[in-house]
Formats: sequence, C-alpha cells, structure tokens
Amino acid sequence: MPQYLALTYTADVDWWAPEQAAELAEYRQFAVDHAGSLRASAVLHPTATATVVRVEGARGGKVVTTDGPYAETKEALTGYYLIEAADLDEAVAIAAQIPAAWGGAVEVRPVIAAR
Repeated sequence: MPQYLALTYTADVDWWAPEQAAELAEYRQFAVDHAGSLRASAVLHPTATATVVRVEGARGGKVVTTDGPYAETKEALTGYYLIEAADLDEAVAIAAQIPAAWGGAVEVRPVIAAR
C-alpha cells in the first residue's frame, strides 16, 4: 500500500510546555483515531535547536554548520506522520484531521519506495 509523508507546519513552540497540553492532547487523539494508517510519527524540537549543514563546493568540500533555522517563518516544520493510504485522496482526508491543518498547514507528499 502506498505511503505518504504528512509534514506538519505550526507555530514554533515547545510542545511539552504546560500551555500546549490541550493541543498536544488533540494530536494524541488523532494518533489513536488513525492508528491503523500511521506507520511513524514524531514531534520535532523547536527550530532554535536546529543545525543547518552545507557542504561548500559539493561532495568532499568544507562542511559548514549554522545554528538555528534556515529561515525565519511564522510556521515551522514541527513534526510528521507517515501515513499508509490507498491513494492520495485518502491520505489527504487523513491529513485534514491532523490538528496542524486547522491553524497551520500539512504538506502531504508521496514516499518513493526503496527498491
């Protein structure tokens, strides 16, 4: 069965902070409701914890790292779900129930199967 990666874009917050408890509970309920279709999921730490990696001059070049996010944005990549669905329409229907879709955005992309 095809798989789709649903990338969640929301406010860049600490999801484990007490003030996020109610919204985090909605995500947990989504996971329970769609356990049959979800193959993996994760919440990402805030973008301030990110490290951007670049290699100057292509492979073998100098490795340059930068602390923090690549760009300042209102919504940041904050997590993902790996969804197994019959087709894109079914994956979109499931993604529409992710709380991120209600106040942020969810990007759904087909996964290319390893060969």
